[in-house]
Amino acid sequence: MKIKSRVSLRKNDKNKMVESLREIYGDTVSVFSNSKFEVITTDEFKVIFADGKQMFIEYDGQLFPTVRGALELLPPNRSVTVDMGAVKFVVNGADVMSPGITAADSAIQKDDLVVIVDETHKKPLAIGRALISGDEMAAADSGKAIKSLSYVGDALWGLEI
Repeated sequence: MKIKSRVSLRKNDKNKMVESLREIYGDTVSVFSNSKFEVITTDEFKVIFADGKQMFIEYDGQLFPTVRGALELLPPNRSVTVDMGAVKFVVNGADVMSPGITAADSAIQKDDLVVIVDETHKKPLAIGRALISGDEMAAADSGKAIKSLSYVGDALWGLEI
């Protein structure tokens, strides 16, 4: 992963970002109201750091927590639960197949960014893009449901400033 640029956000831009995140994730993102935001542009997506901690990505115009951000925030929305048999594949970057999904947020639409969690501990394992809706994920018994974008241990996981 190559870093192309690094920019500190102005307070006004940061407040707009926090507000747009609040609409999706509720008041859990309010903890960032007084944080200093920096945007690192990489060859894959933009990574937003809050007070030096990697917290969010911007991918195709959508803001979403990174795996590290999801571990800290535990977002209540847009989560997909996978069975323990799928965990070893997910943490190695594999796309998520429908048979491995035990539950999915019904509000998930095709192309939404989602956080993938394990069924036992509900800990975030990866971030991905939904290829089908949440209802379809829960009902399907074959096919690919989520394209993996980032997972525990990948280049984004290790990115620090």
